[in-house]
Amino acid sequence: MSGATASMGERVHRDVAVRLSRSDQRYTRQRRAIVDALGAIARPATIGELLDAVPGLPPSTAYRNLTVLASAHVVRRVSGADEYGRFELSEELSGEHHHHAVCDVCGLVVDVTASPVLEHALADTARAIALDNGFDVAEHRLELVGRCASCRS
Repeated sequence: MSGATASMGERVHRDVAVRLSRSDQRYTRQRRAIVDALGAIARPATIGELLDAVPGLPPSTAYRNLTVLASAHVVRRVSGADEYGRFELSEELSGEHHHHAVCDVCGLVVDVTASPVLEHALADTARAIALDNGFDVAEHRLELVGRCASCRS
């Protein structure tokens, strides 16, 4: 692991520990393993993918820990086009604002990054829609729904 990657990982783990302590929760070995797995998978992961990435982690423990991590704003749940929820590190921890492309056949969800020009237009559009409807926008998300390369062939 490079020095930059190691320091980013250490920063993420420090931030997670702080977020959990604010919720009166500990940063356990299992929670750290889940955070590491989500960072390594680098896209929204299903519970099955997390269990594969963290051998020996019981499903009930994974679900319980994901609930705690989501409550502490460490992870967020991402919906796909299927019945499976997916989880990813929060944008504040990953350091990257992004959107998602969702395959409506297999349910794959991948991260996509908009150009700065498009991102600015999305933010302006979100603010205008919110203003028209009496909302205050905290963030915006865009999901592109279609077919991944595997399902198209």
